[in-house]
Amino acid sequence: MKNQIKTQTEIAAIRESGRMLAHIHQLLIDNAVEGITGLELDELAKQELKKLGGTAPFLGYHDFPGVGCISVNDAVIHGIPNGLSLKNGDVVSFDYGVKYKGMITDSSRTIIVGGDSFADKRTVEMLKATRRALDAGIDQALAGNRAGDIGAAVDEVVRAGGFGSVQQFCGHGVGHEIHEDPEIPNYGNPHSGPLLRVGMTIAIEPMVLLSGKDDIYIDSDKWTVRSEDGYLTAHEEDTILITEEGPEILTRL
Repeated sequence: MKNQIKTQTEIAAIRESGRMLAHIHQLLIDNAVEGITGLELDELAKQELKKLGGTAPFLGYHDFPGVGCISVNDAVIHGIPNGLSLKNGDVVSFDYGVKYKGMITDSSRTIIVGGDSFADKRTVEMLKATRRALDAGIDQALAGNRAGDIGAAVDEVVRAGGFGSVQQFCGHGVGHEIHEDPEIPNYGNPHSGPLLRVGMTIAIEPMVLLSGKDDIYIDSDKWTVRSEDGYLTAHEEDTILITEEGPEILTRL
């Protein structure tokens, strides 16, 4: 395992990787309209990433077939892009990564196809709560804090909204590899877990279930993680650099 603390050269590269990834997400969101397929969106991301000068670390990772993950409705993470057309009201998560000069960033965005008017109030609340949970976790990504501080902050927001939370998958260190130490669970006790230090880059990623239950299963494709009860889901993620001044979000425009 390479050093969790990134050098200044590595930090410069991961900042550019994050800028590219934020651009890719905006492209996906802008083009996620009724009638388009996951395969078409994934191809858009592939071509744009090539223009930007980055590569796709997810493609071929343990034989994953997509440039990124596109998870629809009850699929919370790891959805394989497919040829099914999106419909207004679908809840879609885009989980993508970028590698640039050896450094990887990872982030996810969840949207409602067609906009909030195509979903019920509770679904819109879930998406907003997931984003608030991510921001609450980021606020705790401070040197001297611990992973449990992040997890506790995320969990407090999710539970306050009456939503469920995926426990079997978690955030993680990222940079040289897609998944590095430390693990960053979406639950935990303050002041517990691995210590956060200046120069670490971590991915924080709440995975939220509408029904309020935490149960999930892995689909027959051996990748897609779905809510056990078939209810809608949401997933938001950013890659964060821990600095002396506080958390720096690398994957937002």
